[in-house]
Amino acid sequence: MIKKEEVYRIGLFNKPHGIHGEVMFTFTDDVFDRVDDDACDYLVCLVDGIFVPFFIEEYRFRSDTTALMKLEGVDTAEQARMFTNVEVYFPVKYAPADTDGGHLSWDFFVGFGMDDVRHGFLGRVSFVDTATANVLFVVEREDGEELLVPAHEEFIRGIDKDGRSLTVELPEGLLALDEIEDENDED
Repeated sequence: MIKKEEVYRIGLFNKPHGIHGEVMFTFTDDVFDRVDDDACDYLVCLVDGIFVPFFIEEYRFRSDTTALMKLEGVDTAEQARMFTNVEVYFPVKYAPADTDGGHLSWDFFVGFGMDDVRHGFLGRVSFVDTATANVLFVVEREDGEELLVPAHEEFIRGIDKDGRSLTVELPEGLLALDEIEDENDED
Protein backbone atom coordinates (compact mmCIF):
# COMPACT_ATOMS: atom_id res chain seq x y z
CA MET A 1 0.00 0.00 0.00
CA ILE A 2 1.31 3.45 -0.93
CA LYS A 3 1.38 5.94 1.95
CA LYS A 4 0.93 9.73 1.73
CA GLU A 5 4.49 10.38 2.94
CA GLU A 6 5.85 8.25 0.07
CA VAL A 7 4.46 10.56 -2.64
CA TYR A 8 4.11 14.27 -3.37
CA ARG A 9 1.53 16.06 -5.46
CA ILE A 10 2.62 17.12 -8.94
CA GLY A 11 -0.65 18.00 -10.61
CA LEU A 12 -4.18 17.17 -11.62
CA PHE A 13 -5.76 15.22 -14.46
CA ASN A 14 -8.36 17.39 -16.13
CA LYS A 15 -10.59 16.08 -18.89
CA PRO A 16 -10.33 13.40 -21.57
CA HIS A 17 -8.79 14.36 -24.88
CA GLY A 18 -9.91 12.58 -28.02
CA ILE A 19 -11.31 9.06 -28.22
CA HIS A 20 -8.23 6.93 -27.48
CA GLY A 21 -7.99 7.39 -23.72
CA GLU A 22 -5.71 10.41 -23.44
CA VAL A 23 -6.18 12.73 -20.46
CA MET A 24 -5.21 16.40 -20.16
CA PHE A 25 -2.69 16.71 -17.31
CA THR A 26 -1.96 20.04 -15.61
CA PHE A 27 1.28 19.73 -13.65
CA THR A 28 3.30 21.83 -11.24
CA ASP A 29 6.39 19.61 -11.50
CA ASP A 30 7.60 17.86 -14.68
CA VAL A 31 9.58 15.30 -12.66
CA PHE A 32 7.88 12.48 -14.63
CA ASP A 33 9.81 13.74 -17.69
CA ARG A 34 13.12 14.31 -15.89
CA VAL A 35 13.62 10.83 -14.45
CA ASP A 36 14.85 7.82 -16.38
CA ASP A 37 11.99 5.58 -17.57
CA ASP A 38 13.76 2.60 -16.02
CA ALA A 39 13.68 4.33 -12.62
CA CYS A 40 9.99 5.24 -12.58
CA ASP A 41 7.48 4.76 -15.36
CA TYR A 42 4.32 5.34 -13.35
CA LEU A 43 2.35 8.06 -11.58
CA VAL A 44 0.20 7.69 -8.49
CA CYS A 45 -3.41 8.87 -8.43
CA LEU A 46 -5.62 9.47 -5.42
CA VAL A 47 -8.68 7.34 -6.19
CA ASP A 48 -11.39 7.07 -3.55
CA GLY A 49 -8.91 8.01 -0.84
CA ILE A 50 -6.37 5.36 -1.89
CA PHE A 51 -3.06 5.97 -3.67
CA VAL A 52 -3.06 3.83 -6.83
CA PRO A 53 -0.17 3.53 -9.32
CA PHE A 54 -0.87 3.89 -13.05
CA PHE A 55 1.77 3.15 -15.68
CA ILE A 56 2.47 5.79 -18.30
CA GLU A 57 2.09 4.53 -21.86
CA GLU A 58 3.04 7.83 -23.49
CA TYR A 59 2.70 11.59 -23.14
CA ARG A 60 3.32 14.76 -25.07
CA PHE A 61 3.62 18.30 -23.83
CA ARG A 62 1.05 20.92 -24.84
CA SER A 63 2.66 23.79 -22.88
CA ASP A 64 5.01 24.40 -19.95
CA THR A 65 2.29 23.26 -17.52
CA THR A 66 0.12 20.83 -19.48
CA ALA A 67 0.56 17.52 -21.22
CA LEU A 68 -1.62 14.93 -22.88
CA MET A 69 -1.06 11.63 -21.11
CA LYS A 70 -2.00 8.09 -22.08
CA LEU A 71 -2.08 5.56 -19.23
CA GLU A 72 -1.82 1.80 -19.74
CA GLY A 73 -5.22 0.13 -19.85
CA VAL A 74 -7.07 3.39 -20.47
CA ASP A 75 -8.08 3.10 -24.10
CA THR A 76 -11.39 4.96 -24.50
CA ALA A 77 -12.74 8.42 -23.74
CA GLU A 78 -15.16 6.80 -21.29
CA GLN A 79 -12.31 5.19 -19.32
CA ALA A 80 -10.34 8.45 -19.43
CA ARG A 81 -13.35 10.36 -18.06
CA MET A 82 -12.91 8.49 -14.75
CA PHE A 83 -9.66 10.46 -14.24
CA THR A 84 -11.31 13.90 -14.47
CA ASN A 85 -10.16 16.07 -11.53
CA VAL A 86 -8.05 13.28 -10.04
CA GLU A 87 -4.95 14.43 -8.12
CA VAL A 88 -1.63 13.11 -9.47
CA TYR A 89 1.38 12.27 -7.29
CA PHE A 90 4.96 11.15 -7.85
CA PRO A 91 6.95 8.73 -5.65
CA VAL A 92 9.40 10.63 -3.42
CA LYS A 93 12.02 7.88 -3.71
CA TYR A 94 12.37 8.48 -7.47
CA ALA A 95 12.48 12.28 -7.34
CA PRO A 96 15.96 13.51 -8.19
CA ALA A 97 17.68 15.08 -5.18
CA ASP A 98 19.51 17.56 -7.36
CA THR A 99 18.95 18.00 -11.05
CA ASP A 100 20.71 20.08 -13.66
CA GLY A 101 18.37 22.91 -14.52
CA GLY A 102 15.36 21.15 -13.01
CA HIS A 103 13.71 21.82 -9.71
CA LEU A 104 11.44 20.17 -7.22
CA SER A 105 7.99 21.61 -6.72
CA TRP A 106 7.32 23.08 -3.30
CA ASP A 107 4.69 20.33 -2.79
CA PHE A 108 7.57 17.85 -2.62
CA PHE A 109 8.25 19.10 0.92
CA VAL A 110 4.79 18.29 2.36
CA GLY A 111 5.40 15.90 5.25
CA PHE A 112 8.98 17.04 5.80
CA GLY A 113 10.10 18.10 9.25
CA MET A 114 11.41 21.66 9.37
CA ASP A 115 14.37 22.70 11.52
CA ASP A 116 15.63 26.25 11.87
CA VAL A 117 19.38 26.68 12.48
CA ARG A 118 18.72 28.97 15.49
CA HIS A 119 15.35 27.79 16.84
CA GLY A 120 15.54 24.02 16.27
CA PHE A 121 12.55 21.90 15.28
CA LEU A 122 9.64 24.03 14.06
CA GLY A 123 7.20 21.29 13.04
CA ARG A 124 6.09 19.43 9.92
CA VAL A 125 5.12 20.96 6.59
CA SER A 126 1.43 20.10 6.28
CA PHE A 127 0.53 22.16 3.21
CA VAL A 128 2.00 24.54 0.64
CA ASP A 129 -0.06 27.68 0.09
CA THR A 130 0.37 28.83 -3.51
CA ALA A 131 -2.71 31.08 -3.55
CA THR A 132 -0.58 34.25 -3.65
CA ALA A 133 2.65 35.28 -5.36
CA ASN A 134 4.49 34.56 -2.08
CA VAL A 135 4.45 30.79 -1.66
CA LEU A 136 4.21 29.73 1.99
CA PHE A 137 4.94 26.51 3.86
CA VAL A 138 2.19 25.82 6.38
CA VAL A 139 4.07 24.19 9.25
CA GLU A 140 2.08 22.32 11.89
CA ARG A 141 3.77 22.79 15.24
CA GLU A 142 3.76 20.18 18.00
CA ASP A 143 1.26 22.30 20.00
CA GLY A 144 -1.22 22.12 17.10
CA GLU A 145 -0.65 25.73 16.00
CA GLU A 146 0.22 26.58 12.41
CA LEU A 147 3.30 28.54 11.42
CA LEU A 148 3.56 30.25 8.03
CA VAL A 149 7.08 30.17 6.59
CA PRO A 150 8.03 31.78 3.27
CA ALA A 151 9.10 29.16 0.72
CA HIS A 152 12.24 30.87 -0.56
CA GLU A 153 15.32 29.03 -1.77
CA GLU A 154 17.59 31.53 0.01
CA PHE A 155 16.22 30.39 3.40
CA ILE A 156 16.91 26.68 2.76
CA ARG A 157 20.22 25.48 4.16
CA GLY A 158 19.81 21.74 3.70
CA ILE A 159 17.49 19.04 2.38
CA ASP A 160 17.62 15.49 3.73
CA LYS A 161 15.48 13.63 1.21
CA ASP A 162 15.90 10.23 2.91
CA GLY A 163 15.25 11.61 6.41
CA ARG A 164 12.47 13.86 5.04
CA SER A 165 13.72 16.98 6.76
CA LEU A 166 14.34 20.53 5.68
CA THR A 167 16.84 22.82 7.41
CA VAL A 168 16.13 26.53 7.08
CA GLU A 169 17.69 29.75 8.31
CA LEU A 170 14.83 32.18 8.76
CA PRO A 171 15.48 35.92 9.03
CA GLU A 172 15.73 37.29 12.56
CA GLY A 173 12.34 38.28 13.89
CA LEU A 174 10.25 36.23 11.46
CA LEU A 175 9.19 33.74 14.12
CA ALA A 176 8.62 36.58 16.61
CA LEU A 177 6.28 38.27 14.10
CA ASP A 178 4.27 35.06 13.82
CA GLU A 179 3.96 34.89 17.63
CA ILE A 180 2.76 38.53 17.72
CA GLU A 181 0.08 37.68 15.13
CA ASP A 182 -1.06 34.74 17.28
CA GLU A 183 -1.35 37.02 20.31
CA ASN A 184 -3.37 39.56 18.30
CA ASP A 185 -5.70 36.80 17.10
CA GLU A 186 -6.48 35.93 20.73
CA ASP A 187 -7.58 39.51 21.55
